[in-house]
Amino acid sequence: MRLTTKGRFAVTAMLDLALNSTHGPVTLSGISGRQKISLSYLEQLFGKLRRRELVESVRGPGGGYNLARPATEVTVADIICAVEEPIDSTQCSGRENCRDNERCMTHDLWEELNETVYGFLSTVKLSQLVEKQRTRPVAMVRNPAKPEPVSA
Repeated sequence: MRLTTKGRFAVTAMLDLALNSTHGPVTLSGISGRQKISLSYLEQLFGKLRRRELVESVRGPGGGYNLARPATEVTVADIICAVEEPIDSTQCSGRENCRDNERCMTHDLWEELNETVYGFLSTVKLSQLVEKQRTRPVAMVRNPAKPEPVSA
């Protein structure tokens, strides 16, 4: 399986978009600042996401991006497949020429892994990730410059 930074960043950016689009379109610069992802990288990812009809752009003042369909209809697999090559753990990209132009002994294992991973990612909806983020306890941020008081 090829789950690269591209796929991880796309899922993160889509989650950010879903979380922040309740008041209108979300700018890529906003996502970039919140998620620490390069703006030019986000532009490339969102071009692919737009072509796969996962997001839609809004031009002009107050413009940005919205989800093109409800978060309940978008899976993590949809997002990853929009920006990545197909999920594939085999060395041969499914051509069955893994070893000296022949099928390797473990080809079936890697194909089953592909199916399992894709099957799992297909069951995870963007809306589920949004809900997990919204119900997640707020993390306490410690100020490293100020030592914690010591209690006796």
